Amino acid sequence: MSAIRTATTQTSRTPLRTGSPVQWCAPPPDANPDARAIRLTDVPLESGAVLPEVVVTFQTWGRLSSRADNAVLVEHALTGDSHVVGEPGPGQPTAGWWPGLIGSGRPLDTDELYVVAVNVLGGCRGTTGPGSPAPDGRAWGSRFPRTTVRDQVMIEAAVADALGIADWFLVLGGSMGGMRTIEWAAGHPQRTRAALVIASAAQATGDQIAWGQAQTLAITSDPGYAGGDYYGTGVIPSDGLGIARRIAHATYRSADEFNTRFGTRPQDQEDPLDGGRFAVESYLDHQAGKLVARFDAGAYVQLTAAMATHDVTRGRGSLAEVLGGYPGLLRVAAVDSDRLFPVELSEQIVAAHGRGRVRLMRSRHGHDGFLIETDQIAAIVSEAVADARREQVRVPVAG
Repeated sequence: MSAIRTATTQTSRTPLRTGSPVQWCAPPPDANPDARAIRLTDVPLESGAVLPEVVVTFQTWGRLSSRADNAVLVEHALTGDSHVVGEPGPGQPTAGWWPGLIGSGRPLDTDELYVVAVNVLGGCRGTTGPGSPAPDGRAWGSRFPRTTVRDQVMIEAAVADALGIADWFLVLGGSMGGMRTIEWAAGHPQRTRAALVIASAAQATGDQIAWGQAQTLAITSDPGYAGGDYYGTGVIPSDGLGIARRIAHATYRSADEFNTRFGTRPQDQEDPLDGGRFAVESYLDHQAGKLVARFDAGAYVQLTAAMATHDVTRGRGSLAEVLGGYPGLLRVAAVDSDRLFPVELSEQIVAAHGRGRVRLMRSRHGHDGFLIETDQIAAIVSEAVADARREQVRVPVAG
């Protein structure tokens, strides 16, 4: 179990059923009303730094079984959050990012499964990040220590401890969520009975790091960023964050989609020769505006850096040694048109594990296909749940 201490705090929420008394804290005032939260103290990070306090927010669906053996962890991507399904509302500016995945009769059937989604460490959706108060009451800003995917998973392990979950029936996620998923299998194999890694990788690539640097520099070069200490000034680096989103979104979609959907068509009869925009530029402008309205630039920088250092082999041996020894069920899915996490990265995971095959999604949309192709994702998740149930009846993983 985690070495992090769960702090004693007052709360108006009824504690969940756990194996030992657990104290809860109220989520931040602007959090989704469906969120729960715990407060952790003295949190050691992979860098050697210690965060004196971390508030972790998360959402749950369904009911934990008496044996606590039906828990599923859904991992969100870079700018996602714990609101996997549902409508927008107070504290939740967007609808769920994986519609139709969770609920009665859905692929993650809440009549049978207890589903958990945790807002990531270093983010801005309710779990402590650069915009959160430091012990002196001011926002952490530039003082927030660098965190890694392993740190993110450590925080999730603390949530599992608080909920009384010794091991997960299934962990699944795509993109950065897939990074955390495979880190669960590599770093906590006895707590991860099955894993489904979608459109992701076991290690960051030079190509991904290069694109991430361009996005980070777009933000940090914005005068409004103020070295990371813009919180409370009334100014945000909106231009830099918008440019970062444009760069990122171009890697999330395929060249074929841009060419066939937009081509060289101008936007609303504007003439690009006379200063007007192309339709594809208008589309990217729209995507940038949406992200600026809902996400924090400091968190974007923090999480991009965490993705760049993702490597399940660090300090553990070769990929074959790390994944070949994983005793649970490992399923891997990829998008055929993904140019950010190309199919060969998924094939590397399968080859290192030595079992199974890559489940290939057909999509013209590129990396974002794992979010858009809802029917294909539903089939892949349903298959993973069925396989996990069948496998775990034969061979229990966690002891």
